[in-house]
Amino acid sequence: MSTIVFVTAVRHHASDAELALAPVNGEALLTHTVRGLLALPDLDLVVVAAPERCAHLFSAALLGFEERCRIVPGPSLKHAFDTVEKEIAGNPVFLVHDALRAFTPADTVRTVADAVRAGAPFVVPVLPMADTVKVTDTAKVITGTEDRAYLRTAQTPLGFTRETFLSYVDKPSLDGAHTVAGHPDAMRVTTSFELKLAEAIAVAGEEEETL
Repeated sequence: MSTIVFVTAVRHHASDAELALAPVNGEALLTHTVRGLLALPDLDLVVVAAPERCAHLFSAALLGFEERCRIVPGPSLKHAFDTVEKEIAGNPVFLVHDALRAFTPADTVRTVADAVRAGAPFVVPVLPMADTVKVTDTAKVITGTEDRAYLRTAQTPLGFTRETFLSYVDKPSLDGAHTVAGHPDAMRVTTSFELKLAEAIAVAGEEEETL
């Protein structure tokens, strides 16, 4: 079963597209994201849904990846899918990945895809909630402590069958998803502190490759 990945840059805030171009170890976050995905031998195509205002900058960041990477300028994930739908044969595993999670380990991506191949229609990598979560009232006064035993932070890539992918495109929600173990390196890089962590991860990865 083949694998198609849709990389999205706007999930939470309008500025996410610009954040995807932030430099880490001399290259854009987006470059690191797509290179990591293309390192997976069983991945057939990466489709990058690029906001039109910065599509040319996305293209510049992904020079050299054209053989297995398509950049689709447009307003949404649905538009990106509609653009490449005719190129997608059979029933591949569909993955949706956040461009800002540039250092998600390959093993995490494989685990999500393998869970779909094993029969899970919708898969999300997660981490247990580490912090104590407090509940407040309308006056912002703490009224209790949330039981974190069942709380999880969601990461990407999200994994889908074709049917569940089309449902997600129409109405994004994580309800009903099966979960697999995420990884701390799959953090969403949005702050200066997270950029420093990403820089350290990138440098460490280069050092491992030279050993």
